[in-house]
Amino acid sequence: MSQNIEKPSTHEKIETSNFLMIVLILLVLVVGGLVEIVPLFFQRSTTVAIEGVKPYTALQLAGRDIYLREGCYNCHSQMIRPLQAETLRYGHYSLAGEFVYDHPFQWGSKRTGPDLHRVGGKYNDEWHRVHLVNPRDVVPESNMPAYPWLEKNGIDGAQLQANMRALRRVGVPYTDEEIAKAAEDVKGKTEMDATIAYLQSLGLAVK
Repeated sequence: MSQNIEKPSTHEKIETSNFLMIVLILLVLVVGGLVEIVPLFFQRSTTVAIEGVKPYTALQLAGRDIYLREGCYNCHSQMIRPLQAETLRYGHYSLAGEFVYDHPFQWGSKRTGPDLHRVGGKYNDEWHRVHLVNPRDVVPESNMPAYPWLEKNGIDGAQLQANMRALRRVGVPYTDEEIAKAAEDVKGKTEMDATIAYLQSLGLAVK
């Protein structure tokens, strides 16, 4: 007596083959990612700076590098979402055109501390200085670590110029003159000065 043995379906072949499953999952992720991401490169609102947004000055850029080095992004986002609770607390929601000169941009949803997107001008320089040296002096409930060494560290002008040249290669319109005088612009400045200058520049283009 003969038996009819059904051939495995295509669906069954995929489910029983780890390799094939992995390849197809990766293919779907790649295609889906391209469909979502590629159009953004050609959408003007995501690639052109909005009015009032300019590349960071040499001092502000040095401060941004320190912000990244110290891991400030681990606790502070720079993305205000278009929700009423967000905009009431932090101001106008974030626009892509505000971040065209940020490489990488500092969006994200992690908020151990408050969002910093529109902190520029909210406090004076001295407040930021005290806050960075000992956060509890101005925010008693803060669990943010102190950064007193920023007052003692100087800024490496040559490295800053190299960073500006690298940013120019990815589209930030720094001129030869701006790069040439960057070291002079930060001469005598501390990392504290630079970090405060960066913080004071955040979110000023949109009120």
